[in-house]
Amino acid sequence: MSQSNLSTPVQEAATDTILNTTAQEAAIDTIVDIDLKVQAEKGPDLRKDHPKSHALVWGEFKVEDNIPESLKVGIFVQPKTYPIWVRLSNASPAQKRGKLASDLDPDVRALAIKLLQVEGEKVLDDEQETQDFLLINHPVFFVRDAQGFANLTKASVGQANEEELRSLQPTFEVLKAVTSKQVANPLLIQYWSTTPYKLGSVSIKFSVKPHQQDTPGSLPTSETYLREAVVDYLSENGKDAIFDFLVQLYVNDEKTPIEDPMQEWKEEDSPFMKLATITVPAQKFDFKERKRLDEGLSFMAWHTLPEHEPLGSVNLARKKVYQEIVKARRKYAQHRIEEPQAYSSILDDPQ
Repeated sequence: MSQSNLSTPVQEAATDTILNTTAQEAAIDTIVDIDLKVQAEKGPDLRKDHPKSHALVWGEFKVEDNIPESLKVGIFVQPKTYPIWVRLSNASPAQKRGKLASDLDPDVRALAIKLLQVEGEKVLDDEQETQDFLLINHPVFFVRDAQGFANLTKASVGQANEEELRSLQPTFEVLKAVTSKQVANPLLIQYWSTTPYKLGSVSIKFSVKPHQQDTPGSLPTSETYLREAVVDYLSENGKDAIFDFLVQLYVNDEKTPIEDPMQEWKEEDSPFMKLATITVPAQKFDFKERKRLDEGLSFMAWHTLPEHEPLGSVNLARKKVYQEIVKARRKYAQHRIEEPQAYSSILDDPQ
């Protein structure tokens, strides 16, 4: 790849493909309103999305020493090793109070990375020294923009009208594709950002690819088989999990659009480039104290240096949605401690 390709500036999509500010804000408000109601009903002290964790594990993120000069920005400015937390999860919300979806159910699998000891001013001020990266096990996102996000949110609670449901047919096809994937061990599959981000002056998508690939065997029977697989790999068998952190560079609006995360950036159009190695050492993690830490952490694409700022309508929607969900979750947990409630208010029995 030529040096000129590496220095292509951050791109803005054509104006006719972007929601206007009013439509964007209205869509975001719809998502927030519905998500907060669902969260309050099914698990106010849980994440609304990705509440079921398979593991919260520690590791390291080692920046490569041979990165092209034009990409040496933010956390990649120099070879360095960052301590990290890695969270593996299912995307589905809680089914009801105290009841999370089974691993046997079709679902989206996710990986979230939180780099620690990251110096520099951040886009959000709630965490001072972190940099988060969020990924799922599919190369494209389910919706094109915030309006599609709002329509899908409405459909999830039976509020979408016929026109909105028709508009979601491509979304349902993507969801069918990703949830039909057989996953035996979430440490051994590839994950993608699906949405674009800045890397200094260029636009990118990123991916995390394991050195060892998943090999599904006999069909699992346990509702928590994904956590059990990670325990078996890291704790019982004492194996390390190693991944490459890869990026693809923006080429043009046709091949690598910014405002359409439903379109895959093909590897033949924009080859992956390795910027870092992620290592999750063999470890024990399946204990109560780690699970409490897991519940207390929040992972957001907007926990970031400006050099890695999220791009596009979907990411802009995520900014407010994730902040409001985290705020509500922590407020509920604090209130529960400060002013205990009667069972008639909590109704936390999954039966």
